[in-house]
Amino acid sequence: MSYPILYTEGLTKRFGSLQAVTDLNLEVSQGDIYGFLGLNGAGKTTTIRLLLRLIRPSAGRIRLYGKELTKHYLEIMQNIGSLVEIPAFYPYLSGRANLKTLSRLSGNYSPTAVQTVLEWVGLISRADDKVRHYSQGMRQRLGIAQALLPVATNYDQRITNNTPLVILDEPTNGLDPQGIADIRNLIKQLVRSHEVTFFISSHLLTEIELLCNRVGIIKEGKLVKQGLINELLGQLSPCFYLVASPKETAKVLANNFPTCKSVEEKETGELCIKISPAEVGKLNTYLVQAGVEVSELSLRKPSLEEYFISLM
Repeated sequence: MSYPILYTEGLTKRFGSLQAVTDLNLEVSQGDIYGFLGLNGAGKTTTIRLLLRLIRPSAGRIRLYGKELTKHYLEIMQNIGSLVEIPAFYPYLSGRANLKTLSRLSGNYSPTAVQTVLEWVGLISRADDKVRHYSQGMRQRLGIAQALLPVATNYDQRITNNTPLVILDEPTNGLDPQGIADIRNLIKQLVRSHEVTFFISSHLLTEIELLCNRVGIIKEGKLVKQGLINELLGQLSPCFYLVASPKETAKVLANNFPTCKSVEEKETGELCIKISPAEVGKLNTYLVQAGVEVSELSLRKPSLEEYFISLM
């Protein structure tokens, strides 16, 4: 049974007259891959900095593993890995040497863990090259490796009974499609094999839908929705996509069909028709009898992108 690893209550942050985060109540349970979504400037990175105590809240509480962050910071941070914005490394050191340095600074150095995370992110063949020779994508992979060090260290040294939490801010920046897929598969594997919990901020809504089981959506510093992705998407009406010729005639006829709720033309040129599944056959017959050539009339489930846009 899962339990809350991360919990915030009334979390608020002000920068002078700017209210960056307001009364934020997040809940992330063990084993979640939690997507944290919002437009630029919505407060996502500020929230992550609060969770890592890089900045302090103006009001509210943060609990991790059931303990107050302010009172148990050093103990809690043994279980947490993070990647915030663009990762910074010593360019004159190799990838391996950078990770060794960061591991020693954490107080829990493990050469086995360094080797493990390099293998996880696919950098083992370039581990001894200087970081200044790394591409942006390779630096991003190294940043993810650094974030995963507590995971590998905990399971190597058994330094804690708590399962790790990894907080990632835009983890797939600079990665090509194959790299994005590799990181997605790695995250899922770590959840299955090591019971790692992930909190991921990203603009890639399609990727979040493929990866995460739960999301929180923030707008102007306020949490507007939080829950299981399947349950949230279930709140949207299904849409039937119509490809027909002539399109404008089909659009007019569909709008005039008695039980049709709405017709929207998508950027692809397809028509998105909101109608009861029981009425689709009748609509198809109506269009054909009116001389419209119907190439496709199919149901498509609402996407996370559509749900997100509906809240903005």
